[in-house]
Amino acid sequence: MNAAQLFWQGDALTRGVALLLLAMSVGSWVVIVWKAWLLRRASADVVRSLAAFWSSISVAEALHKLQAFDREALVIPLVVATKLEANGTLSSAGDKSQQLTRALRDALHAALSKLHYGQVLLATVGATAPFVGLLGTVWGIYHALIGIANAGQVTIDKISGPVGEALIMTAAGLAVAIPAVLGYNVLGRVIGRIEAQLEGFARDLRELAGTQPVWQV
Repeated sequence: MNAAQLFWQGDALTRGVALLLLAMSVGSWVVIVWKAWLLRRASADVVRSLAAFWSSISVAEALHKLQAFDREALVIPLVVATKLEANGTLSSAGDKSQQLTRALRDALHAALSKLHYGQVLLATVGATAPFVGLLGTVWGIYHALIGIANAGQVTIDKISGPVGEALIMTAAGLAVAIPAVLGYNVLGRVIGRIEAQLEGFARDLRELAGTQPVWQV
């Protein structure tokens, strides 16, 4: 019996578990492929953007260069955040150092949120898919044993067939979870590297903007 036959011959719970595993698999693979593309581009863009910024003679020139390099808008918001404006609100309260810290922190958190988007889904799928598959297996074995009991005569072939079919759900759960866990770990390492670069740049910007009026250079 193949997976399609097992699906159509199962009850509502079995079909629901199978559809849930399918949705989890599709969702995790979409996130993995999309984030792999996004992080590959972001990694190159951040390196080029930082090099372009520090090679510029003014912030205005740097921002002009960054428009071409920073396609995911990870570096530009940090630079713009150093342009403090007195608007009469609490965000402009305190000395310049405090304002810079607050503005750069907010811009950095927004950039990191873009990088971490989708990681929760991968972590959730990796943690729950085996148990979802196990639920399908337990339910399938229960129905297999009920069928064997109703048959009256117990033989090894009547036991191994239904139980083996039920165990397919466990294998399906692992097949869904393993790519999600691997994707989470691999992508997390790339995110960590980009995050370290952005945090270092934010610290450098704070020191630079705190010692001279960079927007007047």
